[in-house]
Amino acid sequence: MIARLEELVPSYIKSFDAYIPSKPDPELQKLFGCDRLYRLNNNENPLGPSPAAQEILQRFSPPRAAVYPSGDSYYLRERLAATHGLHPDQILVGNGANEVITFVIKAFCEAGDNIITADKTFAVYEWVAIFSGYEARLTPLKDFAFDDQAMLERIDSRTKILFVCNPNNPTGTYWNRDKLCRFLDRVDGRQIVVVDEAYFEYVEKEDFPDGISLIDRYPNLVVFRTFSKMYGLAGLRIGYLAGQLDVVNIIRRACVVYSVNTLAQEAALLALEDKDHINRTRRLMREEKGYLRRELTRLGLPFVMHEGNYVMIKLPMSDTLAYRRLMGRGVMVRTMTGFRFPNYIRISIARHEAMEALVKGLEAILL
Repeated sequence: MIARLEELVPSYIKSFDAYIPSKPDPELQKLFGCDRLYRLNNNENPLGPSPAAQEILQRFSPPRAAVYPSGDSYYLRERLAATHGLHPDQILVGNGANEVITFVIKAFCEAGDNIITADKTFAVYEWVAIFSGYEARLTPLKDFAFDDQAMLERIDSRTKILFVCNPNNPTGTYWNRDKLCRFLDRVDGRQIVVVDEAYFEYVEKEDFPDGISLIDRYPNLVVFRTFSKMYGLAGLRIGYLAGQLDVVNIIRRACVVYSVNTLAQEAALLALEDKDHINRTRRLMREEKGYLRRELTRLGLPFVMHEGNYVMIKLPMSDTLAYRRLMGRGVMVRTMTGFRFPNYIRISIARHEAMEALVKGLEAILL
């Protein structure tokens, strides 16, 4: 027992609750008595990794597991740079988007600083700021979307970073190119603006901005992308950021090298080339969103359906109660009270069999 343990813990850690992940699927199936579990909670790609990435996973030589990976994901950065028209040193690869979020906050914030984001978005921006000892200023969504004016009004002399999730998780709303550029113009280089494009590959709207294409124009812009969503590599944990060289060189000082494993790097390298996989996934999303839109309308359930591979559904009951009842039917959803959307659930778009199981489950629990 450490003497006076509480005296060693900073106040901001004492006020912060740990995130408790769900149990593994076999344990959940035993707990809820279901023999099949449809995972609709984590926005994973139901088609899995691309065939090219699967080939890498299948032929990985076990002795290579004893050798450290490329410490800076050299070949992947080379390929990403060629794809986006950047220099390789303008890209940093991390162990999932969570790690690159941490890189940016650690690189620019010090005691007394703050970051600004929305109150109902991907929570890790807020979490990392708070458990690092910095203030997270949260602005309300407006019509389920980030409110640019509200964010600008919260800026003060200690604001270092503004985080915009585009499209937003969990609402799927987005800023078009004109709105994003107007926001960046008004910030005028005084703060770092992070645009998180984790679901970029799912969006087919013509006015949706490619944030990476704006980096030359806005030196304070940092863009996040991930291989966890469209590319189906969530289990390998790999994401990246891009920005102007001066900015990325500063972030690199807070970067942990060797954190991205060899399999992740090589699978991501091949996944980038498989455009057919992206098209197949997009087609599935369109078809199943259409089916779900019709069924939720039939059931009289309000829903929020925009971009991304997810939909929010408002229920006439507690979201935690709905979770337990749906789990008993083998359907796993995301409760939204933690996202500050009480009585909502978020579901990931999946294959038709899973969407039918969701609809049947909703029908049963609403009786």
